[in-house]
Amino acid sequence: MFDGLDDIEWARLGHAYGAADDVPGQLRALLSPDPATRDEALGDLYTNVFHQGSRFEASAYAVPFLLELLADPATPDPAAVAGLLSALAVGYDEGVLPEGFPVAEYRRVAEGGRELLAAKPPPWTGTDESKKEYVEYTYVESLSAAEQSRLWAYVDLATYDAVRAGVPVFRALLKHSDPGVRTVAAYALAWFPEDADGSVSALAGAIDAAAEPGVESTPGEVATMLVASGLLGAAPDVRWLADPRPVLRWAAAIGRVRILGAAADPATVEELLSWASAPHDDAATGPVEGDWVPFLGGDLGGYAGLALRQLGPQHADRAFDALLDRLPTVSGERSLTVLGVALRLAFPDGPAAAGTPVAALPPRPRRLAEVLGRSTEPWLIDGQEFGNVAMLVDEYGLPGSRETMLAYLGHLP
Repeated sequence: MFDGLDDIEWARLGHAYGAADDVPGQLRALLSPDPATRDEALGDLYTNVFHQGSRFEASAYAVPFLLELLADPATPDPAAVAGLLSALAVGYDEGVLPEGFPVAEYRRVAEGGRELLAAKPPPWTGTDESKKEYVEYTYVESLSAAEQSRLWAYVDLATYDAVRAGVPVFRALLKHSDPGVRTVAAYALAWFPEDADGSVSALAGAIDAAAEPGVESTPGEVATMLVASGLLGAAPDVRWLADPRPVLRWAAAIGRVRILGAAADPATVEELLSWASAPHDDAATGPVEGDWVPFLGGDLGGYAGLALRQLGPQHADRAFDALLDRLPTVSGERSLTVLGVALRLAFPDGPAAAGTPVAALPPRPRRLAEVLGRSTEPWLIDGQEFGNVAMLVDEYGLPGSRETMLAYLGHLP
């Protein structure tokens, strides 16, 4: 285990906080018999090599050892390791849904990035933080915007390709005894379209196996496999739309619209719209154990909202209605997801011009402004004002707080 780990000059590699010489110890700690030690090491790795969704030079170097851990049946918490690998591959999935990971675009943008990375000086090392020199950041800031894009695209792509080497491991884990591990393995496979043929076959076999007598499986596990299949180009069979388990109907609609788009059948459209408008993901049935899926952090309604844009303009009015039905009931990241889609539908030609009176707004933007004015939840995260929502609304030319929105609408508090 970990052959070659100490042969890497980790101090010359950078992560979010400088030299990556602490990464080997964190990787080894994932084998600790103490759960608290493992949790701390996992948190440290997320902080260092996946900081706020960003990948760094050291990230790709850490991946082969994480895959080695994942392939070893003796490794504790394989689902946690697989989750970190998925994050390293694609970042936050909200940035690539509902279409899937745009690997061809990354390969195009990353051209020339390898040479830029090779020219980067090693990070500062030392113990006296008062003398720390941000040599890496100085180098990056010296590059043009286009060069920075190429550099970071290459860093992301190098990490992605390192995780892609583990596709056979993820496929093998579809036969793991733990449904949680199978779920995360299916989620990971969804992001590698260049390996779609073998992965779709493996997912189909896993879906069939989950229905066999005596197999412990969950609806969320099968739903994850159906969505992953859709992201890889295989539409779930229409029969899943009639399944009595809501999460499987959701997954079928998500996977089918990913492939069928504007040609989606009425049953797929109706299922998608019902989830996009639901106040809560489990509103119809109550919370069901085993229904959780990893996509978008389990925000089924939010994912359905993102998928609405795949239906085409013929369903735009109903899609917008569904989003406005849900918006008053969500907050935090879920609010951000719904708002993002709603704002794009409300302003298809770009933001409103500065100073546009509410009476001059077209019907959709005016309706959206009214919903935001009379609703408290969309502006909040954990009961506090959510700055990301304020910035997003402001970008489209609307007032960036509920109070100013009410004044804009003429309903002064």
